[in-house]
Amino acid sequence: MPRNAPSRLPRLEQWRAAGRSFSFNGNDIFYRDSGGPAGRDVLLLLHGFPTASFDWHALWDALATRFRVVTADMLGFGFSAKPPNGTYSIAIQADLFEELTEHLAIGEVHLLAHDYGDTVAQELLARALESRTKLRIRSACLLNGGLFPEAHRALLIQKLLASSLGPLVARLTNAGSFRRSFARIFGPDTQPTDNELNEYRALVTERSGQLLFPKLIGYIAERRRQRERWVGALQKSAVPLRLINGLVDPISGRHMVERYRELIPHPDIVELERIGHYPQVEAPARVLQAVMEFHDRLPK
Repeated sequence: MPRNAPSRLPRLEQWRAAGRSFSFNGNDIFYRDSGGPAGRDVLLLLHGFPTASFDWHALWDALATRFRVVTADMLGFGFSAKPPNGTYSIAIQADLFEELTEHLAIGEVHLLAHDYGDTVAQELLARALESRTKLRIRSACLLNGGLFPEAHRALLIQKLLASSLGPLVARLTNAGSFRRSFARIFGPDTQPTDNELNEYRALVTERSGQLLFPKLIGYIAERRRQRERWVGALQKSAVPLRLINGLVDPISGRHMVERYRELIPHPDIVELERIGHYPQVEAPARVLQAVMEFHDRLPK
């Protein structure tokens, strides 16, 4: 959202006003930290593509009653820096969260991730297995995302952005086409309101961020290249895992759950009927319940 925009999106403005920034590789990164009493477990929230940490706004206050909640807009997203010649790999985003937690003197976290953030979580889990990170991961809740590249069903717009036409498509994408594509991935009873679509559009167009989509969407090819390592991180990790999935998501819904059951030992899955790609927005109370129940069962 342009800095001089009128107050038409108060929730988004309040989210931004409550944030801070830290420097990562010379870039300003927007983050939020709920703080709280010393010794409280830290829940690190990892957002999806193409939006930003604001995706967690409906859960933030409730989660903060139990956890110290920390999140950030990843490089190239939301209110964080968007260097036009930057590198936007999943490894870079994992580095960002390692540096953020070090900046905040946090040594261990629970993860709650969505979409693109699931892949960042898989990278962090892989690093933990390889003893390549100082950050201890105690558990991970994963919402709809492309955990297995063979089960990920990209939208046409995603395929175009990932192609040689990507830069042209990014320039031609307007508010109408964005709204249509975005609404398609929500459930039939939980369609985004006009105000929500305006918020999402403001996030992705902040500092012309939509022009970075062809770079950011390189994660789809990365998932294929890193498939054995990232899927292996889910299969081999001793970290407790839970999948919370909106089943009518055309990208990573019921079919992703089926693949998860095939590949992950002792799968812990919460299935949300008639919910789409953004469960934390479409069904926040049900997601909150699933997260809290999962944490209630974890070893103390």
